[in-house]
Amino acid sequence: MAQPASRSELINYCKRQLGAPVLEINVADEQVDDLVDDALQYFHERHFDGVVQTYLKYKITQDDIDRGKGRGGTNPIGIVTTTGTSTVGIAATFSYEENSNFIQVPPSVIGINKIFRFDNSTISGGMFSLKYQLFLNDLYFFNSLEMLSYAMTKTYLSDIDFLLNTEKQVRFNQRQDRLYLDVDWGTMQVDEYIILDCWRLLDPNDFTRVYNDSFLKKYLTALIKRQWGQNLIKFQGVKLPGGIELNGRQIYDDAEKDLEIIREQMSNTYELPPLDMIGWYYGIKSIFYSRDIIWAKSCSRFNKWAAKNLWSRYFLST
Repeated sequence: MAQPASRSELINYCKRQLGAPVLEINVADEQVDDLVDDALQYFHERHFDGVVQTYLKYKITQDDIDRGKGRGGTNPIGIVTTTGTSTVGIAATFSYEENSNFIQVPPSVIGINKIFRFDNSTISGGMFSLKYQLFLNDLYFFNSLEMLSYAMTKTYLSDIDFLLNTEKQVRFNQRQDRLYLDVDWGTMQVDEYIILDCWRLLDPNDFTRVYNDSFLKKYLTALIKRQWGQNLIKFQGVKLPGGIELNGRQIYDDAEKDLEIIREQMSNTYELPPLDMIGWYYGIKSIFYSRDIIWAKSCSRFNKWAAKNLWSRYFLST
């Protein structure tokens, strides 16, 4: 099919692009399966269509609280001990304790932006908070207070709330599938929910249109072509009946050039900018979209390449 909707259809499509069934593609099925997995991993980790922003809700359990409150000694629940040994001068062993203040996240989660905390402060949370009383007494109908004064008061209260109730620190690594919460677990309540603002990869088995992605089809075709050439390199110079000579090195080199072009296209078109570019990138993006200068790019496909060109086109040229 020209529009593959499954793993096998994607493989057959890529082989047809390489000449099958007219030509025999000398790549084993096991090798093709590995290449499909590599292509999907690259697609999920680099392509903006490979992931989706979602919100996951997790209920805190008593076991989570016990592990988070573990302090070692008389309360060793959830304590992990790591030792280090030194043999310089005298032999000595050093022990380090770490509590298991983490929750396990699904393997499909590859990035976490933030954890939404419930607003329980006396300034902005609950019926007796300042924010609630301000809205109740001074804004019971819209003409009773100027919106500018209300907005300035809310900003001031937010500053106080930020100073007194700082954001809790979290740590996450997608290779661990663990979200570490560096919080005071003594204040956590059983059955309390936390909400994860995270990025989750699209499972192609659930969303079959992933197999029909234009980038994925080209990238997997180039990977199979490179593997094909690599398999034939050892037969370099071997004459086949009719005087035909296999040229695995040429196939391999052509595939490497194709992959270089495809990866450059990924970096320039489909990939979100690196962290050190996010500040000026989104600043330029907001400026140009506020001026209605779209420049033939949709908002979801606006990338660092377009930002650089827009910067040089409208700012550096003036």
